[in-house]
Amino acid sequence: MLKNIDLDIRPGEFVVFVGPSGCGKSTLLRTIAGLEEVSEGEIAIGGRDVTDVDPSRRGIAMVFQSYALYPHMTVAENMGFGLRMAGRPKAAVARDVGAAAEILHLQPLLDRKPGQLSGGQRQRVAIGRAIVRDPQVFLFDEPLSNLDAELRVEMRIEIAKLHRRLGNTMIYVTHDQTEAMTLADRIVVLRAGRVEQVGSPAALYDDPDNLFVAGFIGSPKMNVLDARLEGASLLVGDSRLPAPALGTRAGPGLDVKLGIRPEHLRPARENEPGLPFTVDFAEFLGGTTYLYGQCGPDLSLVVEAGRGPVPAAGTSLAIACDPSDMRVFDASGKRLR
Repeated sequence: MLKNIDLDIRPGEFVVFVGPSGCGKSTLLRTIAGLEEVSEGEIAIGGRDVTDVDPSRRGIAMVFQSYALYPHMTVAENMGFGLRMAGRPKAAVARDVGAAAEILHLQPLLDRKPGQLSGGQRQRVAIGRAIVRDPQVFLFDEPLSNLDAELRVEMRIEIAKLHRRLGNTMIYVTHDQTEAMTLADRIVVLRAGRVEQVGSPAALYDDPDNLFVAGFIGSPKMNVLDARLEGASLLVGDSRLPAPALGTRAGPGLDVKLGIRPEHLRPARENEPGLPFTVDFAEFLGGTTYLYGQCGPDLSLVVEAGRGPVPAAGTSLAIACDPSDMRVFDASGKRLR
């Protein structure tokens, strides 16, 4: 169930709905498409109220997780099927299918049938079927989830290029925050049918409104530690760190959650307050290394170490973070600013 959704998506914008399974992102997309009933409120597309308008007359085209191609039809026939059903002349159908095939590099495949195509090629055909309708809005419902990792990367690039070329409004649903971060102009983070935060990928990563958004956006996840405010300091376990400037709600003695991104942790300078850190495992990825370890009982951390000598398991370090890179949340998970 969706609750109090209030969104304004600008013409030509690429907006991604993201969140865990069951958060309402596909339901919201289907509501925009007219496939789910609206109990109250309204939906407008291009300034036109379409709340009670049939899906076929909303000016939208939808690309689903399943390709939904007719196996007995060729690529060209699949792409032009909707136009033929609408009574478009054969010459116009052929022209529009040819134009979409050129955009998606499908010209050599037009006479093939879906069974002769790879997963990525089938998805391009499904997108081509949407393009020929020349919609105001493209709706994508987890279109890449059936593809392997390499094809997902390739198709993300293709969809981004397609948006730049066509300039249509695109709304895209995914549970993959990497897709959201790489494709979106703005991300809508949903949880339990509610919008938690809307913003650019950089804004959500750098300036989350709550602990849910902070933990959902970013890979590896933000480190979250139990802490207590004591004057101008944060007490984490037995260690004391300088606290960032916070508002009046953050009084002394307040139990809080301290969030720090892995890339913001670094070796402590001489005489700088820091956290003791013992390496359990080092994940070397070529350009960077992630260190997984403990800074106290039940206090796990991930540290991005960059390129350099990889510390062995059991190595003890002192790590620190600049206060400006700390994010502090109250017990309910709301950001303290």
